Amino acid sequence: MKAIQIHQFGGPEVLQINDVESQPLASGQVRIKTCGAGVNPIDWKTRQGGGAAQFLGEPPLTLGWECSGTVLEVSADVGDFKVGDKVAGLLNFPQAGNCYAQEVLAGADQLALCSQEIDLLAAGGLPLAGLTAWQALFDGADTQANHRVLVLAAAGGVGHLAVQLAKWKGAWVAGTASSANHQYLKQLGCDQLIDYHREQAADQLSDIDVIIDCVGGQTAIEALSCLKPDGVLITLPSVTAAEVVAAAEQKGLTAEPIRVNSDKKQLQQLCTLFSEGALSLNVEKYFDFQQVAEAHQLSEGGHARGKIILRF
Repeated sequence: MKAIQIHQFGGPEVLQINDVESQPLASGQVRIKTCGAGVNPIDWKTRQGGGAAQFLGEPPLTLGWECSGTVLEVSADVGDFKVGDKVAGLLNFPQAGNCYAQEVLAGADQLALCSQEIDLLAAGGLPLAGLTAWQALFDGADTQANHRVLVLAAAGGVGHLAVQLAKWKGAWVAGTASSANHQYLKQLGCDQLIDYHREQAADQLSDIDVIIDCVGGQTAIEALSCLKPDGVLITLPSVTAAEVVAAAEQKGLTAEPIRVNSDKKQLQQLCTLFSEGALSLNVEKYFDFQQVAEAHQLSEGGHARGKIILRF
């Protein structure tokens, strides 16, 4: 089968399409014929030698942590999937997920069953961003219907899902985004929008219960001024998490980092919401897997609206 691998860390040019041997199925595993695989910032950060590289060992490495596809084979001890089922999963994060490949081995406990009506290619971009948004809102922040929520980078992969999930919960939601994305975010339910090119969230908002920080660094630190004394900021970028947490402590406020975990029950609910149309996934662009370098370059630009997905 074909897999996208790196044999050394570096720029998009190190991405190679290689022929690799299919691995035997182990206990508790499912073999998937890949349909779509999401491209996320963690992918290119890892390709550069940062991100999750510390958890993966030495190259050659197959990148990618989220995918969708059709079940090809099921180990004898797996009872909840069968050949032909449509599935999506967040695999082994931050250990190797190996999703940039035509076939993927996945633990059955990390997969959700997709309805036959689902857009399976798009579903390949749902698990990582969807679970990150879910866990930030509901595990990290315990977001409730009466809460005021601010999403930093609301039009991004995690951000646009966080907006929708907070509204689904019944919360009031504000978001930061360039003006070009304001109409789109209004359609998703944003109650107030802030153009980060021209204004500061702290000048426009107060009494915020929950901030979902998809930006990090100084942007997150400045947004702390919006928080209620008993509010919480959940920061997602790991590289600036310590400084954001320290800044919050200095102000007598709470900021907490999270790292997404695979959760079968949560992912199943996300897939159900998606298939029912209650949750929409915006795809900035689909790329054939042979165009992976272009997909990484688009992601690195930092201005994609929603997700980028490789087509296998």
